[in-house]
Amino acid sequence: MHKKHYLLIILITFLFGSSYPVGKIIFNNSVPPLLMGSLRMLIVFLCLLPFATITIPEKKYWLPLLGFGISMGFATNVFLNYSIYVAEVLSPTIIGTQLSIPFGILLSSFFLKEKVSNIKWFLIFLIFIGILIIGFDPGLQNEKLALLLATFMSVFYGGSQVFSRYLKELNIIFTNAFMALIGFILLLVFSITFEGNIKDNIININFTSWILIAHSAIFISIVSHMSLFYLYKIYTVQKVFPFYSLFPIFGILQTMIIFNQIPTLMILIGGLIIISSIYLLNKLG
Repeated sequence: MHKKHYLLIILITFLFGSSYPVGKIIFNNSVPPLLMGSLRMLIVFLCLLPFATITIPEKKYWLPLLGFGISMGFATNVFLNYSIYVAEVLSPTIIGTQLSIPFGILLSSFFLKEKVSNIKWFLIFLIFIGILIIGFDPGLQNEKLALLLATFMSVFYGGSQVFSRYLKELNIIFTNAFMALIGFILLLVFSITFEGNIKDNIININFTSWILIAHSAIFISIVSHMSLFYLYKIYTVQKVFPFYSLFPIFGILQTMIIFNQIPTLMILIGGLIIISSIYLLNKLG
């Protein structure tokens, strides 16, 4: 891999990792989680719309397209945002979201009938062992809900990857714009229903929070993902995807700097098991 592409992949994983401390800052500024997700998806949709080719896809794509929009644009946002919102310590949530990879493999095995080798099953087992180690950390008794929500997020994110396999023949910008539109509409409806007066909530968002929401939409949701797609055109998935394991490391480091949150020994041990297993899973392809 060329040096400039190594720098690009480091920037991508750094931006992915920033989504957790950035989200926590936004929620600490009293921005409701569902509203934040809705505004983020709206910005993504508006940014992608000028570049999307709007066509009505064949009927065989309708159900997976809707499933992708609901699982990625709506459900993943709901559980991720609430996981960050309720968490006092972010590192278990950051590590817990890594479950999306084994869940994606499990769902692909069930729905797409993709074969999973014995070594992959062993690595998936190790990942869940790592989560159990983190879950039984005595210092994280108040983080059980955050870890559970991160697990649900991982299920839906893994599911969205399965849906995306059915959509591989469609234009990427179109599918992501559609996903953002579905996410925006559903999150807005749920925000109005459960988070109170939408007008007052939007008026109360301060300038810093707007900047961070825009960062989440533009740099994390669009720039990072499109940069990954660019690298996939040059290198194989097996070459690029292992670097995905860097993003929880960057997320934890940024959390340590911004919130002065030092991971416990059990978090470090569990996290090392999870991240190492994820890396090996990605290397296996």
